[in-house]
Amino acid sequence: MQTRDVQAIITPSPTQDGAGVQLRRSIATSTLDHLDPFFLFDHFGSENPDDYIAGFPMHPHRGIETITYMLDGRVEHRDSLGNSGVIGAGDVQWMTAGSGILHEEMPRVGPRRLDGFQVWVNLPAKLKMTRPRYQDIPSGRIPEVVRPDGARIRIIAGTVDGRAGAVKDIFADPTYLDIALPGGCVFEQPVPRGHTALLYLFQGEVSVGGSDAAGGRLVHATRLVVLKDGDAIRARAGGASARFLLLAAQPLNEPAVRWGPFVMNTRDEINLARRELRDGTFIKS
Repeated sequence: MQTRDVQAIITPSPTQDGAGVQLRRSIATSTLDHLDPFFLFDHFGSENPDDYIAGFPMHPHRGIETITYMLDGRVEHRDSLGNSGVIGAGDVQWMTAGSGILHEEMPRVGPRRLDGFQVWVNLPAKLKMTRPRYQDIPSGRIPEVVRPDGARIRIIAGTVDGRAGAVKDIFADPTYLDIALPGGCVFEQPVPRGHTALLYLFQGEVSVGGSDAAGGRLVHATRLVVLKDGDAIRARAGGASARFLLLAAQPLNEPAVRWGPFVMNTRDEINLARRELRDGTFIKS
């Protein structure tokens, strides 16, 4: 079994989106435009409401899935299909935009900080115009594995030690894990060969890849680690505890064109989406 080594280490870029939300972006930057099938990776988090309270007013998406995972705080959402709700600490919203949806996400000031992540996963051409849908997963429904060495693994999607994650029936066969490691603890997880895989370290430090003898490459928070191909991922926490996300998915190997909140296969499809947005025919269901 070949352990995946480090291909690249990306430092998130400070940026703002929506109506002025301050965040750190690792995918969809001049350094890393995309990592098939991942087209965006954002980490939002602050104790200052001025950094996030303006939120993400009503905006469109087409051709992708958006995954929002909350560590802390609350975000209220509503959309053009009549859905609405609140996601809070530990919750996941996996939205398949498909043929098109208008939605808004508005953070709420609470007693604690706002902290979370948003990822965009591209849809294959045959599913780009599929009917929009949601998988809203409250924290209590996300399975958690606690290994004998103290490692705690929340399984948003994928399988760990025989337990399946909360999100199912996704084309890209994704893995999405939240891993907390005590100091000195080693995490190993098989990932299908050929799948794109990345690790986002947001607490502590870990050595990634290698073997027990080689030790891997040391990475400090906060960084996105792009992994080479292989059969498994290996990370060892340093002297203190560490926490990171592990994402993997099947690449599409299809042409892709991005314009703002749309990812389609051709420029003509992008132009059509923009035209439909202007003339009021964007929403299909």
